[in-house]
This record gives sequence, C-alpha cells and structure tokens, in this order.
Amino acid sequence: MKFFVNMLSIFRICVAFAIIPTLMMQWYWTSLILFVLAAFSDWADGFFARKFDCCTKLGGVLDHIGDKLLVVNTFIMLALMMRFWFIIVPVILMISRELYISGLREFLGTQKIAMPVPKNRFSMGKIKTTLQMVTITAFLALFAISSIVTPDTISANMLITMNILSQFGIIFIWASLVASLWSATQYTWTFAEKLKKIR
Repeated sequence: MKFFVNMLSIFRICVAFAIIPTLMMQWYWTSLILFVLAAFSDWADGFFARKFDCCTKLGGVLDHIGDKLLVVNTFIMLALMMRFWFIIVPVILMISRELYISGLREFLGTQKIAMPVPKNRFSMGKIKTTLQMVTITAFLALFAISSIVTPDTISANMLITMNILSQFGIIFIWASLVASLWSATQYTWTFAEKLKKIR
C-alpha cells in the first residue's frame, strides 16, 4: 500500500510536467482530464495513507512536491496564456508565498528544526490548496469548452456556462490568494516561535 500511495504522488509530479506541453499544444481537454485526475489523486493518497496507516517521510515529501509542482506549473501556464493583471498578480504572489515558506523551512532545517505541514484536515494550507485546484479546474474547463465553440455551434447556454466559469475562476483565484497569504502568516508565527529555540 505504501508503494501505491507513493505512486499516486509520483503520478501528480508527472502530470505537473505533462500539463505544460498539453497546454502549449492546445490540447485543453487532455489538460483538464489530467489535472482533475491529479487533483483526485491528492485526496486519494491522503485517504489511503490514513486509512491503512502507511504514512512515511518519503511519502510526505513526494506528496508535498507533487502538490506544489502541479499547482505552480499550471498557474504559470495559465498566466502566460491569459495575460490579465488580475490573473498574473495573484499567481506571482502565490508562487512567492511558496518560495518564502520553503526558505523558512530550509533555514530551520539547517538548525535541525522541523516545520511540518499541519495535519489538521481543515488547515488553512489545505484550504488554500483546495481553492487553487478548484480555480485551475474552472479555467481549464473554460479553455476546453472554448476550444469546441464555433459560430455554428455556439449557443446561449454555452455562453452562459463560459461566463460562469470565467467569473468563478477569477473569484476563486483571489480567494486562493487570501488563503495563501493567511497560511503564510500562520507559518511566519510558527517560524518566530521556533526561532526562539535557536537563541
């Protein structure tokens, strides 16, 4: 079971890199399906790891890497494709947040002090990741539907659906940013507490 759980995380890492060429080639339906499967695997590996008590340090690292690569790679591609400030700005800030937290962890690592991801199922970090994945799914669905629209097939319902996905994605990307910054604040307080031990 440990092997299966780790393979789910490795699958996410592979998808994180496969997303890049599929979006470049405008295979939007492929990108959407791959991302949804990868997002589901994030829930699945956590579920099976807890259910069968097969959590490992390697599994935790692979899970963390898979989540970050999947979200960051896809957000960068979407920002390059959409080129709107209200997409680019939150993407840059969220990626900066990831680098900032990694820097804090790296420093504490040199002092042999761990700053693990909170195990609380509803921690702000997990809420942030969920919001990010919902945001990306909405935008990828928008691109996928747009790719099959032609002047002959377009309809009022299709236009309404595309508009809803667009607005939904914009709202949730900013909600993701708020959760991301909130989570970063929590990590900063944790870092400050752990820093006292070094002194």
